[in-house]
Amino acid sequence: MTDTPPSVDLRTDEPHPARVYDFYLGGKNHFGADREFGQRILGICPQLRPLAQANRRFLARSVCLLARDYGIRQFLDLGTGLPTSPNLHEVAQSIAPDSRVVYVDNDPIVLTHARALLTSRPEGATDYIDSDVVDIDRVVQQAARTLDFRRPIAVSALALFHFLPDPQPADLLAYLRSRLAPGSFLTISHVLPALREVAKAYQGTMGLGTLRDRDEITALFGDFELLEPGLVEPYRWRPELEPGEQEPGDEIADLGACAVARKPME
Repeated sequence: MTDTPPSVDLRTDEPHPARVYDFYLGGKNHFGADREFGQRILGICPQLRPLAQANRRFLARSVCLLARDYGIRQFLDLGTGLPTSPNLHEVAQSIAPDSRVVYVDNDPIVLTHARALLTSRPEGATDYIDSDVVDIDRVVQQAARTLDFRRPIAVSALALFHFLPDPQPADLLAYLRSRLAPGSFLTISHVLPALREVAKAYQGTMGLGTLRDRDEITALFGDFELLEPGLVEPYRWRPELEPGEQEPGDEIADLGACAVARKPME
């Protein structure tokens, strides 16, 4: 992706999911409408900010583990959102400079920031696909420009599937799992039903598809084998990989869950 992204109407007078999430993370890519909506949501659930931040640290820890301990050198990130350092490719390439990373999003806001996602180390590669993740066949075809689907790939979908109604997540993941090589990984994070009041507020403005319980989230992994410690809150997933980092603890218990799973070796 070398051309200048096309001009888009950012609609800065309306809150936008990617920018509101950036507000939760303490980023700078948001406007007054996003901050106003975000503050209203934090009034309903102030724990949403530490949950988002813990979710971001979970991404970094999971990528670190897969690159360092499992030798993964290919990553496919679905529903990327606005760039927030460290980005996935920064974590992966800090461990393995030859890592190849593909980001996927159909959000015009993210498209305008896509160049920040393409600053690969010369030994590796990054690419950005402007596509709806539901069109997973197109995503796979486009990702194959950068990734070799005959070899293991780590797919991540963080804070994504609760924006999609059933059966979309199950259908696209079933297709994706069938295309991934043995030894590939799938990383998912998802909010839990305890956030139903937040979901109602989002539905009135930006839409939130389906809140799923732990069993329903686990089912999205299909026959992939969950790594220890299984499906847990983001701050409970391998905190030893981030020594010295202060996690929020039980204040965000039962609000969100995450896991990493591996496709069995044939």
